[in-house]
Amino acid sequence: MRSQTIKPKEIWLWINDHEDNRDFDFSNVDVDKIIKNDYNWKFFGRFSACFLAKTEYIALFDDDTIPGNRWFENCVNTIESHNGILGGAGVKLKGNKYHGHDRFGWSSNNEEVVEVDLVGHAWFFRKEWMKYMWMEEPLTYENGEDIHFCYVAKKYGDVKTYCPPHPKNNIDFSSSTKGYELGVDEKATSNQRNHFEFYTQRDAIVLRCLQRGWKK
Repeated sequence: MRSQTIKPKEIWLWINDHEDNRDFDFSNVDVDKIIKNDYNWKFFGRFSACFLAKTEYIALFDDDTIPGNRWFENCVNTIESHNGILGGAGVKLKGNKYHGHDRFGWSSNNEEVVEVDLVGHAWFFRKEWMKYMWMEEPLTYENGEDIHFCYVAKKYGDVKTYCPPHPKNNIDFSSSTKGYELGVDEKATSNQRNHFEFYTQRDAIVLRCLQRGWKK
């Protein structure tokens, strides 16, 4: 984060309670603010911290997502021409379910900006859009924050979603430089439960959003 060509105003660390990090000394981590919880809020909790930020733009990252040093530059350039939620893993849905989607971003290396239905892993958006996140109660807090955010932003604010360029031969612009190393290990949430259950749950979230008026 400190090596970005467009420097962040502040870097915040959101820490969910988990047995793996209870003995870790976070005081030596090079960040500006630490939000340490005595509860595991999983995926949705970190989004609540966005309301306290005093910046026009907000960038959020999964804990296994390390961007290239021109990722913020990539996002600022993209949002100036494509005013919408940006992300590192873009998904275009097929039909009324999540499974079987087309994917863009760090794992697919799209050369141009692509409009998608939802993005995950890394988000970049205007702070004012965060209000849409809580316009509806999600189907579950155990999964699908990426789906929910893009759905409510589109429904209530007509905010579209895009995946910025991820050039194959320039990892500096990438949202995730170690996705295949850190995102698929035994700690990854998608690897900790049956894949059938994981995708069935996401299918249900997509279907509910469509039933509630999500226009893809």
